[in-house]
Amino acid sequence: MFEARQLMLFYENMLALNNVSLQCEADRIVGVFGANSAGKSTLMYTLSGIMEDIQKKEQMAGGERITIRGEIIFQGRDVTHLKPSLRARAGIILCPERRRIFPECTVVENLMIGGYLANSSQTEETLGYVFNLFPALTRISKRLGGFLSGGEQQMLAIGRSLMAQPRLLLLDEPLLGLSPMIQYMLAKSIKEIRNQRGAAIIVAEQYARPIMPIIDYGYILENGAAVVDGTNKELMDNPDVKSAYFGQ
Repeated sequence: MFEARQLMLFYENMLALNNVSLQCEADRIVGVFGANSAGKSTLMYTLSGIMEDIQKKEQMAGGERITIRGEIIFQGRDVTHLKPSLRARAGIILCPERRRIFPECTVVENLMIGGYLANSSQTEETLGYVFNLFPALTRISKRLGGFLSGGEQQMLAIGRSLMAQPRLLLLDEPLLGLSPMIQYMLAKSIKEIRNQRGAAIIVAEQYARPIMPIIDYGYILENGAAVVDGTNKELMDNPDVKSAYFGQ
């Protein structure tokens, strides 16, 4: 369904992604793990197309030169240089790092903004699904986004992404800054989304402990390169991975 082939990304002469290849089939959860500055967000921006926009803005401003190499294939179509808006219409939806909700809008308004690609019946059905998935949002549906806790904002950000009817959902650091209890709740919700909505999901995360058990396949990034990959069992049985992410 989705495949990235030998992605390379340069900021001027600095290599940010180094020959990264990954696959994500329909109804699968793929994890991308790594420490800060490993290249996770750069990878997610590249997969979603946002890096194409950043590249063009830098060129227009005469700033840092960004070079992208490799291929991104989605449902048999080459989308490597497709605008992020067109990738979204095709079903590639990014839930960005640090939530990035609209603080001056209510929970419902944030969700409705996310549904701009959906028709009225899809919007109504998905809105009900989001409130069922995250019951906490139902009680605060009229509260402004800026007054939500970090966990509530992350639920809202994921819900807003679901409103866009993703075929491939990209989750960038969904557990960042949250308590262990909320992290495990969100990990469970991610698995439920895969099971109930049938979307393929790629999760980029440094907190591997809650996410590793729910993935079907995973990649470990270091300095922009995928240095280890395997099923969740293979990764959890790998002594280097256990030492780095589980303290064992």
